[in-house]
This record gives sequence, structure tokens and C-alpha cells, in this order.
Amino acid sequence: MLLCSGLDSWNGNVLLADRGYDTDMIVEQAVKSGTKVVIPPKRNRKVQRDYDKELYKERHLIENVILALKQWRGIATRYTKSAALSALYLRCIILFAGLF
Repeated sequence: MLLCSGLDSWNGNVLLADRGYDTDMIVEQAVKSGTKVVIPPKRNRKVQRDYDKELYKERHLIENVILALKQWRGIATRYTKSAALSALYLRCIILFAGLF
């Protein structure tokens, strides 16, 4: 059986992904390893699979934070390599406080 790249050594409890990863092979392999699959089914699937919609909303929130971090050019391009981690912390604090 062809294993999905990276899933053969997966040790997480939940696989959170978007519809692009909704393939039978990925879902079957995750279920075999005891991982909870939180992938919304594609609209053209004959049998629609249930998923945790509340947990999927958390994925969207995390992606929005990463997008906001990437918009800060100093982090995205790593111009400030020596202070990149400090800049990342500062940016997260600003986002969390709602100042930006």
C-alpha cells in the first residue's frame, strides 16, 4: 500500500485539513493510526462524512493568525534574522491585544 507522505510517522491525535486533503487514502491511513480526522468532505462525494465543525473553525482562526504574521514583511522575508523570534513574539502580542 502506498503511504501518504508524512502520515506514516504521524503521531498526533487530530488531523485538521481543508477539503483538498479529502481523499480516501489519507482518511483511511489516519483512521488506521487512531487519529481523529477533521476534514470537510468534498461536495461531490457520494457518501458525505461527518466532521467536527467547531474544531474546524479553530483551524480557520489559526490560518488567519499565520496570514496576519506573514503580512509583516520583516517576518515573511526574515530581514531581521537575529531578531526574528522577538519580532514574531511582538507581532503575536499585537494581534492578540487587537492593536493591529
